[in-house]
Amino acid sequence: MIYLFWFSIIFVLYTYLGYPLLLLLLSLFYHNKNQKHLNQIGNFYPAVSLIISVYNEEEVIEDKILNSLELNYPKELLEIIVISDGSDDRTNEIVARYADKGVLLRYYEGRIGKTACLNKAIPLTKGEIIVFSDANSKYDKDAIRELVKHFSDEKIGFVTGHTKYRVERNSDKLYPIGLYSKIEKFTKKLESGLSSCIGADGAIFAIRKKLYQPLNDFDINDFVIPLNIIRQGFRGIMEEQAFCTEEAAKGNRGEFNRQARISNRTIRALFNNADMLNPFKFGIFSFELFSHKMSKFLAPFFMLTLLSVNLALINDGPLYVTSLSFQVILYLLSFLGHKSESFRDLSGLISVSRTFTMVNLAILWGWIKYFQGHTYTSWTTVR
Repeated sequence: MIYLFWFSIIFVLYTYLGYPLLLLLLSLFYHNKNQKHLNQIGNFYPAVSLIISVYNEEEVIEDKILNSLELNYPKELLEIIVISDGSDDRTNEIVARYADKGVLLRYYEGRIGKTACLNKAIPLTKGEIIVFSDANSKYDKDAIRELVKHFSDEKIGFVTGHTKYRVERNSDKLYPIGLYSKIEKFTKKLESGLSSCIGADGAIFAIRKKLYQPLNDFDINDFVIPLNIIRQGFRGIMEEQAFCTEEAAKGNRGEFNRQARISNRTIRALFNNADMLNPFKFGIFSFELFSHKMSKFLAPFFMLTLLSVNLALINDGPLYVTSLSFQVILYLLSFLGHKSESFRDLSGLISVSRTFTMVNLAILWGWIKYFQGHTYTSWTTVR
């Protein structure tokens, strides 16, 4: 039990803190050739197709279209396409109003799912570069320029940006970046310099169209598309200057369900692409994939193991009393955070505890749904 106790602690700490610190150490000895390339490039403007995936987005789609039309990118090189997955509200009607502005509507009946819609729509695009976006994601005016500049390097297959969160839908006031998001962003940046970043931000990432491979309907596109690109021998990186903004989620239940759905689909993707964990075939990327994704999805089991073993060892010394006290405080703070529906009401420590616990509970629920055979092909918007 003592071995289990220490192994569980080390595993969880490595997943969330040790891995980013190890990447930082490795970056001190690794020359980032990609950065050198960026310092040498000038203007680079390939033809781009911006794909906006929607389902019943009548409340936000017009703002998204207007935002897209105002992007700082040559108009003749930017194709804007709205993919509507069986929308039955006013979404399609609103999009159609902008046909004379060059906005294309691809409507697919039957709620076939976002991934199935992409499989149908991408072969019809004109751009050399495909940019994926969501209806509620407002792009910084230079976002596409910042994404596509990296494709002047022939080894780059995908580029991801990141999302910032607004206090209100039409407000310019942003929430401070939380600790969890800071660590995730920091990790992707270091991975980009070492090999390839793991996954992409589904609201803002770009790929070479020629590298797109049809997906299974249940595939989570912002994780599987990057994996397919890396499998073809290309790299993926994160660009810090490419970002979009979204309104922050207001409710705990909706956010938990969204995280559980994402977890379920990611678990399935990890099993379906388990060969990419082979370091003899994929080198350092396999180490990144295990440390960034697989260990994160195993961490909840080690958290449960740690709590159980700690209870059994409680009479074996002050170390175990201290460890158990820390865990109890963590979960108590998480409970208090759960009782507050708004992030604005939470102190920093409570917010971190709440996020950490919610994410791991959602992962556990994702595992349960996976073993029950649940698959997710369509989505309902959660704001």
